[in-house]
Amino acid sequence: MSQRPPISPRSPRAALEPEQVPQPPKHSRRARNPFVIVGNAIITVLIIAMIGAGALFYYGRQVIEAKGPLTEDKVVNIPPRAGMTDIGDILQKAGVITADRWTFIGSVIALNARAGLKSGEYLFQKNASLRDVINTIVEGKVVQHAFTIPEGLTSEQIVSRIQDSDIFNGSIKEQPREGTLLPDTYNFPRGTPRDQVVQRMQQAQKRVVADVWARRNPDIPVRTPEQLVILASIVEKETGKADERSRVAAVFANRLRQKIKLQSDPTIIYGLVGGRGTLGRPIKRSEIQQPSPYNTYVIDGLPPGPIANPGRASLEATANPARTRDLFFVADGTGGHVFTETYDQHQKNVGKLRSLERQQQNDTVDVDDQPAAAPPAPSAPASTAPAAGAPKATPKAAPKAAPKGSAKGASHAPASIMAEPSTGSTAAARRRVAKPAPAAAEPAEDE
Repeated sequence: MSQRPPISPRSPRAALEPEQVPQPPKHSRRARNPFVIVGNAIITVLIIAMIGAGALFYYGRQVIEAKGPLTEDKVVNIPPRAGMTDIGDILQKAGVITADRWTFIGSVIALNARAGLKSGEYLFQKNASLRDVINTIVEGKVVQHAFTIPEGLTSEQIVSRIQDSDIFNGSIKEQPREGTLLPDTYNFPRGTPRDQVVQRMQQAQKRVVADVWARRNPDIPVRTPEQLVILASIVEKETGKADERSRVAAVFANRLRQKIKLQSDPTIIYGLVGGRGTLGRPIKRSEIQQPSPYNTYVIDGLPPGPIANPGRASLEATANPARTRDLFFVADGTGGHVFTETYDQHQKNVGKLRSLERQQQNDTVDVDDQPAAAPPAPSAPASTAPAAGAPKATPKAAPKAAPKGSAKGASHAPASIMAEPSTGSTAAARRRVAKPAPAAAEPAEDE
């Protein structure tokens, strides 16, 4: 049995007094360390910052990814040397974005795209988000403008078209040589320097000529790529029909092999007007035998240089002409040509063309308003001259007095003297149907 401690009697006053409370523990010296205090503060700030950054990231993502206000695709031009603020203002005024300039700047910085912003003309898609807009500018997806050069234009005419286009900037320092530009459709961004346009066309021409030359028929009577371009330029100016190019090329190739003059009207015109390309009137009879380095009625073989810039189709036709023995062709009155091997058959075709022209002329006369026109006097095929716009008949028919066996007799004088179409040798102009000459028209203009 345990013994209890004896109870010490206490006075009532002593019993009411509380027992001695122990002293509170002393603060740790580590807790009072200033580094700990600063560390706790930093952690607190970081936690608050992380929460704020997370909220800001969520809000920014919503702003950047949200659909834009554009209801349809729109092209906007951003000028050179425009800063972020300027670009933001331009996009906002154009209705591409709804964000103000500061939101735009913040988005650019957030996407790390500040150094990638480029000037240019951009196409922004319908409902493009702010991210899409910024990516389009950074990636340089500028609008490409199609620029088409038809076949058969001279270098001077092509340069004029480049100068007249508002797509390009700058000037052309040097006129390109004839036949060194490739007619085609090119895509350029707005603001491309004009010299770069010329250089690109020259580079394209070199590639195409090299490719066509490598696949040429080794039997063609041209020995260099430069001669190929010269002959192709004549073929280009003689016909605009795709299915005729190889036959026209064959006629000229056969003539070169047989040492017969080419007798091509476009070479006469080029010798008279050069790079202007168009004569604007019928060829005068005196101009047919007018000495000129380009007049293939006077010179033997090829002229010293191209008379235009041929397209790829004419180059390929010249490099691989049709396998025929044709030496003549004349317009058929429907936009095409009739090809023959002999002079006699060629003369018959010329006669058919003249009959067709007279018939077309008679069909246009209103008998109720005008007296009947006197029938046209018969004329020799060597001198008949339709009005400007009539079809070519190249190589031409020779005077009947010329001996058939001689080179002169085989080469033939013109059966149709005409002016180059006013449109500048475009394919469409060269395909036009023959128009009748006035009944009293002279065979050709005389000086």
